[in-house]
Amino acid sequence: MFSVFRNATVGAATLALAAGFALTAQAAYTVTLVQQGPDVVASGSGSIDLTDLSFEHNLNNSAFIIPNDALIYTGPSFPVVSPLDRYTGLTGPTSFGSGGGDFPVSGSGDLVGIEFGANAFQALFVPAGYLSGAPLTDTSTYAGQTFASLGVTPGTYVWTWGTGADADTFTLQIGAAAAPEPASLTVLAMGLAGLGMVLRTRRA
Repeated sequence: MFSVFRNATVGAATLALAAGFALTAQAAYTVTLVQQGPDVVASGSGSIDLTDLSFEHNLNNSAFIIPNDALIYTGPSFPVVSPLDRYTGLTGPTSFGSGGGDFPVSGSGDLVGIEFGANAFQALFVPAGYLSGAPLTDTSTYAGQTFASLGVTPGTYVWTWGTGADADTFTLQIGAAAAPEPASLTVLAMGLAGLGMVLRTRRA
């Protein structure tokens, strides 16, 4: 009888952990803005699900930031100009600070951007010909800058789109992020606690 309870508990914990990993594998793209010494560095990574977005047209651009228009492109900086595809159909914040705009001195990787202010396109921008769900990575360095000089407000800003399996997000994290306990770890902890109770009962 003990063996049945133990196997069931361990099995439940394993399934919970697997479910947690499945959730974290869902497409999502995140840009983090951090102060590194005398510079502000923007780093982007993740993937983007385009299924529920609407393609509009192509354009060319470089990395830059305009906080008061919820605009940030991360990747190669001017004079490098990268071809992009523009998509609409998302919702989210219309600013992430009061700054009027600036350009990084260097950058690399995939140029990815978002604009959502009242004076912006309110769209998502990905490399031209981007395959939905493919990995993206990029970085831009604003030399000799601080959050204050760029006019960005620390916090977490999330743009969303899509439904069900096609739901996705673009997250901008400015400064240190809070670290809530992942739901998968909570469920796993509950499963392990249950196993501990069974073991204590068995010893009694």
